[in-house]
Amino acid sequence: MIYFFTSPYGQDLITGGTPLPQITIEKIEFHENQIVVYIRNTGPETVTISQADINDRIHSAAIEPSQILPRLGEARVIIPFLWNPGEPYEVGITTSDGTRFSNTVEAAAPTPIPNINQVTVFALLGVFVGVIPVLIGLAWYPFMRKITRNQYNFFLSLTAGLLIFLGIEAFLESNEIAASSLAPVFNGQMLIPVVVFATFLVLFFLSEYFTNKTEIKLSTTATISGKSSVTNSQSNGEHDDKDKRKNPALVSSKHQGSKYLSNDKKSFFAAQRDEKYQSTNTSSLDTFKENRGSSTSSNVDLLKPLAISLMVAIGIGLHNFGEGLAIGAAVLLGEIALSTFLIIGFTIHNTTEGLAIIAPLAKLGKPMIRRLILLGLIAGVPTIIGTWIGGFIYSPLASVIFLAIGAGAIFQVVYSLIVWMSKSFKQSAQKQVTTTTISPAANEDQNFSTDETKNEPIQQSVSSNSGTSIIAGFIIGMLIMYLTGLLV
Repeated sequence: MIYFFTSPYGQDLITGGTPLPQITIEKIEFHENQIVVYIRNTGPETVTISQADINDRIHSAAIEPSQILPRLGEARVIIPFLWNPGEPYEVGITTSDGTRFSNTVEAAAPTPIPNINQVTVFALLGVFVGVIPVLIGLAWYPFMRKITRNQYNFFLSLTAGLLIFLGIEAFLESNEIAASSLAPVFNGQMLIPVVVFATFLVLFFLSEYFTNKTEIKLSTTATISGKSSVTNSQSNGEHDDKDKRKNPALVSSKHQGSKYLSNDKKSFFAAQRDEKYQSTNTSSLDTFKENRGSSTSSNVDLLKPLAISLMVAIGIGLHNFGEGLAIGAAVLLGEIALSTFLIIGFTIHNTTEGLAIIAPLAKLGKPMIRRLILLGLIAGVPTIIGTWIGGFIYSPLASVIFLAIGAGAIFQVVYSLIVWMSKSFKQSAQKQVTTTTISPAANEDQNFSTDETKNEPIQQSVSSNSGTSIIAGFIIGMLIMYLTGLLV
């Protein structure tokens, strides 16, 4: 089929008209005494660029590398022009068949040049917008350690609300870029959900794989340590076996049916020692199994919040990378005014991200400050990198992809957080019900029926209070992100 359609017979059959050219103006830069336009051929056929104009006036232009563009080919159009900052300009590109494509810049601004000064400016911008706000948000931790279980559930659901708002925000931003700046040939609005879903699945399976691998490692470590303790107890028992071999009366007493009927006192004490060894060995095995299970479960309980906080930090970091791309691109395209109000708005808006990172860790005791700072840097530093890339080598396609990756990562984190919250909620409800329904041993038979009837109302009360906290936290988290977003 492919051979037939590419042959002259197939071409005569399927060619029923003239294909229309399509040129996409991806970026316009304003340099000293010249305007540089980056274009891409997004049509079905090869096109030839014939002329360029600014505000409907034709100007001489240099086209690099060639004025003939194959499908999806790129070129740079350099137009000598004395432009004025802050003024609007419409740039037009005309193909050899007379079709004109244009794009408008509302206010011209000098394009950032990659030098030490501009790199430093972008780095400081990323620090002020991404790193410092996240680290400020980590200061919630001392307060979070002192809250009750219902308050803790409230802040966990608040975290879920914050993250869902960030995920929706990233999804909408990528969709806006795809609709306004990305060529239709890339089908950006369909690419976004594909990337979001793929990111969600990849992170989900990676999280499950590493969590299970760590649990197996913890279980194996506990098994080895338990076996060593059992071996020590067995070596102590071997000394008793040697004493028993030296005491033939013990063996004869066993053949007679009872070791306690022996007339030899030494054999009687040896028999007691042997019995004590067997019971001790059995109890040590049972204790080892119980300790292994409890230590493994406690390590897993410790591991899960740490894993969730790490995933939250990574998800926010990917989102902040896309946010940095948008900020850098806005500076590059002259579409942003870097004012004190904007920096303050971003700071307040992003401070809540630090709260989302430390919320799962609130009940683990006092972690290392170094670990908290590392999580904050994982979430905040990508803003600097995104600002550099967006400010110097902006690409609409890259912006769409990374914003979609950030949205998918955040949705995966929200899923893991909700699953963990539901398990923690059930365990806490069962503990509260069990503690409340315990009665004295002397009145156990008398109070059994009474406690059984009280069990259900208590459980409903615990569930109702926690459910109210979770719903309220989720709604307030969404409102906080919306209201602080108005400042940006």
